[in-house]
Amino acid sequence: MSTSPNSTAPIHVVGGGLAGSEAAWQIAQAGVPVILHEMRRDDATGAQVRTDAHQTDGLAEMVCSNSFRSDDWQFNAVGLLHAEMRKLDSLIMSAADQHQVPAGGALAVDRDGFSAEVTRRIEAHPLITIVREEIAGLPPEDWDNVVVATGPLTSPALADAILELSGEGQLSFFDAIAPIIHVESINMDVAWRQSRYDKEGPGGDAAAYINCPMNKEQYEAFIDALLDGPKAEFKDWEHVPYFDGCLPIEVMAERGRETLRHGPMKPVGLTNPRDPTVKSYAIVQLRQDNALATLWNMVGFQTKLKHGAQAEVFRMIPGLENAQFARLGGLHRNTFINSPRLLDRSLRMKLAPRLRFAGQMTGVEGYVESAATGLLAGRFAAAERLGKTLDAPPPTTALGALVDHVTGGHLEGAGSNFQPMNINYGLLPPLEAPKVDEEGKKIPLKERGRAKKRLMSVRALKDLEGWMAGAVA
Repeated sequence: MSTSPNSTAPIHVVGGGLAGSEAAWQIAQAGVPVILHEMRRDDATGAQVRTDAHQTDGLAEMVCSNSFRSDDWQFNAVGLLHAEMRKLDSLIMSAADQHQVPAGGALAVDRDGFSAEVTRRIEAHPLITIVREEIAGLPPEDWDNVVVATGPLTSPALADAILELSGEGQLSFFDAIAPIIHVESINMDVAWRQSRYDKEGPGGDAAAYINCPMNKEQYEAFIDALLDGPKAEFKDWEHVPYFDGCLPIEVMAERGRETLRHGPMKPVGLTNPRDPTVKSYAIVQLRQDNALATLWNMVGFQTKLKHGAQAEVFRMIPGLENAQFARLGGLHRNTFINSPRLLDRSLRMKLAPRLRFAGQMTGVEGYVESAATGLLAGRFAAAERLGKTLDAPPPTTALGALVDHVTGGHLEGAGSNFQPMNINYGLLPPLEAPKVDEEGKKIPLKERGRAKKRLMSVRALKDLEGWMAGAVA
């Protein structure tokens, strides 16, 4: 492949989701022309071409949740990843910050505004060309530098071609979508506004969630209805495992009747202002889904219940007796490659180095993680086109830890049982929990884990700055 510093040949990015949009942005910002291929379009007959989960042709459309999760860089690994991406001129983080909505300690966005902002900035960039077409099969051989960022809903023709080239069997898992409710249909005489432990989010709001309480009898009846409700059947998908980070609620209920009240329906850190002395047995939380605060997402309520049963079952929740649904839950299949066997540390396919991968196809899970791999793949691709060398960030950073995860890194038997993973401190090299703080005062044992996370985060940002200073040779 060409690595001439004077080459002006474009880099091709396949897929206009969060990872592909971020990759295209990073390439263009490096001064290299890029062609972004996106299959969602209106065809010649005027018909809309979409995926099973997408509703628009906007770039970086979010289909599962509007949340980028915690924005706390000091004590949360995904918040640390936010901070690292912001330092590297991330388009996705910039658009998310511009279109954030209240969500307690999380960074949530107005999904329509976020997608429109990413689309606008990509379309306006002078070095980016958007081509609305499906790449059915492997990219043409004369595309010598390609980033494949087609996400969990890769078209069958391309997925089959990639898997045939790799010699691997197909790996995939289910990803479920939570319902969205019109806020005016929520009974606020029963529900109340509060964030867990009254924790303030990026916007300073300590009451960013709507909470619907349940007593034990109501909870038991709800679990019965979940377990008895008709579920969607998928035939050829039946033996595909779920990813634990996005389990349908009825699958969690099947694992034990108490599972939900120790998961998305846990009542801890919340007090019903109408009767503070009585502790709720379980609580359903709703999170703001758009900037107007007219739509609210049922937190953790991904479901494979058939649409006809969803409204009936969810209206059993106190406060949602008259709920009107802007969108019911659903289920789609995610696909990922066996990255530890197939990819090198610059995310290139070892058997076909002209192909680089980004997003959920690499085996990261979550919007932020997907965009992060797009950021890295874009920078790796641009450096290669410019005839330069760019190593992965150090493994002490969240970005470097993700690269280690998807390429095998420190794991023994890499690739033998590869599964999707969110960013977490367990992926970073450990530090010993400190016994004293910065002022020399003894840290209580129960607080040392939290102090350790902060030290790891401070180390990560320091090491990232060092990588940024000397990354390109």
